[in-house]
Amino acid sequence: MHLYENPVISGFHPDPSVCRVDDDYYLVCSSFEYFPGLPLFHSKDLVHWEQIGNVLDRPGQLPLPLPGAKASGGLYAPTIRHHDGRYWVINTNVDGGGNFVVSAERPEGPWSDPVWIDLTGIDPDLAWEEDGTCWCAFSGPEGGIHLARIDPVEGEVLEGPFATWSGSGLKYPEAPHLYRIGDWWYLLIAEGGTERGHSVSIARSRSPRGPWQGAPANPLLSHGGTARSIQNTGHADLVQAPDGSWWMVLLGVRPRGFTPDVHVLGRETFLTPVEWDADGWPVVTPVPESHAAPGGAWHPVPVPPARDDFDGTALAPHWISPFARPEGSWSLTERPGRLLLHATGPTLDRPGHTFVGRRQQHHDCRVTTMIDPGAGRGGLCVRLDEAHHYELEVGDGEAGVVARIGPLRQTVARRPVPAGPLRLTVTVRTSGLVPASPELTDGGTTGPDTIAFWLDDPGAPGSRPLAELDGRYLSTEVACGFTGRVIGMYAVEGAVAFDWFEYAPAPSV
Repeated sequence: MHLYENPVISGFHPDPSVCRVDDDYYLVCSSFEYFPGLPLFHSKDLVHWEQIGNVLDRPGQLPLPLPGAKASGGLYAPTIRHHDGRYWVINTNVDGGGNFVVSAERPEGPWSDPVWIDLTGIDPDLAWEEDGTCWCAFSGPEGGIHLARIDPVEGEVLEGPFATWSGSGLKYPEAPHLYRIGDWWYLLIAEGGTERGHSVSIARSRSPRGPWQGAPANPLLSHGGTARSIQNTGHADLVQAPDGSWWMVLLGVRPRGFTPDVHVLGRETFLTPVEWDADGWPVVTPVPESHAAPGGAWHPVPVPPARDDFDGTALAPHWISPFARPEGSWSLTERPGRLLLHATGPTLDRPGHTFVGRRQQHHDCRVTTMIDPGAGRGGLCVRLDEAHHYELEVGDGEAGVVARIGPLRQTVARRPVPAGPLRLTVTVRTSGLVPASPELTDGGTTGPDTIAFWLDDPGAPGSRPLAELDGRYLSTEVACGFTGRVIGMYAVEGAVAFDWFEYAPAPSV
């Protein structure tokens, strides 16, 4: 028997949707304002996931930058399904265009250009009857779950939309998924909002049109009001394994710090088993920290290398940029073996800047890069949004640590540095503030972690950080929104070269 640990996909990977094709599972997540959009994962066992691409990976699929784009806007919850030999993803761009469908013969792509559907709402789903009739369930603009019969190839609405179920009475019924299981149609939804009251409920009917009967035990799953380390559980999707067992993927968070607790990694993807009772209703296990894995083969995937030397001709799929990554703003060929970033904006405080980063996936981690600013200016940034970020910036012979927290922006430390390549390091530690900065302690009520910025090796004897900052100000509970931390490289002046970038989890100290 194998045991797995939750989350199965860590870091900012919310709103998971999954489908199985023979012995393979495919999963997509929301990406909001980041490009490429909708990260796509593959697994053989529901536990070990490898990112194989992004569904929206070229500017021609969506106008970029997204029109009217804003932090936590952009691409909301997708659904992935396989039907009639083709893969389908339906999604909402809340910053322009609305709902659309893309499809592909192979999950690795290429995925088609969007086919737009004239439906107003979010969190769309696709389900087919045996005769090929296609239904789209979604969360309507006035609340509740709506249903429409559509042609996903042409994008036509053939019937509806009409209201179909409003949930069990909790706020924000959303994230519908429609399934035919046995003689019943089941409608799985999220309720309660995506905060601590997030939950999963279900209803069933003999017809996809309804009427719907809610499960007597609704909500099927909620960690609200419990002391469980995993909270905000909801926005789920069901899948059956080849051995006949049923499983649920869903989002959740792992809050840390002093009350009321905050989460910094964003909403992550979790896995929990599902049983069926004698009356045909699913029974969901509270999301465990660890559990027996699905039966069958165990398929670990290669761990991505900690270091990227930028020796290829394309960026790996986990590299993302807010709003857009314009041609000409970055290059792997101008200086082979280096990532060269060309500044497209003078500050990280508003859209339009040049930033290439990756999701923070561990509460304790270390990020290091070798930067050659030349005549430019740039560095490393820990980002939640335009109004909440910390950066270690180099330019004009000086390194500085800048904190942007809401309306306040301040350079908290400066140090002269020599010209030429320079090693920059950011460490994130959940062990509290290190003794080097006792003036920052506040009676034990500090945030969930400490973010420290280094110009030398943090492990070297006598090394001290240039600055340390409280991580609570880069949390969702402070900044608000739907995303998590992203750590990466940026340029705000001229052209800045990065020889390599290394991200590694670090043990808690």
